[in-house]
Amino acid sequence: MEIEKVETEKKDYLPLLLLADEQEDMIDRYLGRGTMYVLKDSGVKAECVVTDEGDGILEIKNVAVLPAWQGKGYGRALIGFLAETYGGAYTALRSGTGNSPATVPFYEKCGFVRDGAVKDFFLEHYDHPIYESGVRLTDMVYFRLPLQSR
Repeated sequence: MEIEKVETEKKDYLPLLLLADEQEDMIDRYLGRGTMYVLKDSGVKAECVVTDEGDGILEIKNVAVLPAWQGKGYGRALIGFLAETYGGAYTALRSGTGNSPATVPFYEKCGFVRDGAVKDFFLEHYDHPIYESGVRLTDMVYFRLPLQSR
């Protein structure tokens, strides 16, 4: 397994990016300013995009694992890589997501704690209803993981 930084042609990974954020114009808002990584294990299995949000916050804007490979530790490996790579340079890793029974437990198992919400985010910023695991997403829920200095 290896994790590689993607510096050009980020849109080549659009099908994978759309698994985590299903509206392309929303991806366009952060992809250009974000740092992208892909996890390879006999081919690409997962990706993530992070952005510097200032005040020591590194935000995960997109993290996705191909459906056939979910639950096999690839998402956790990406989170661990980010914590190791950016520990010391940032004080916290943050992620905003929907209040989904699939996503919330993932972040909690990775050590994140809830850190606020933006009411009606998915209703106001997406041109269609977003569902995950049968739940309509409305509010953006933020999670935070303190980063340790290396």
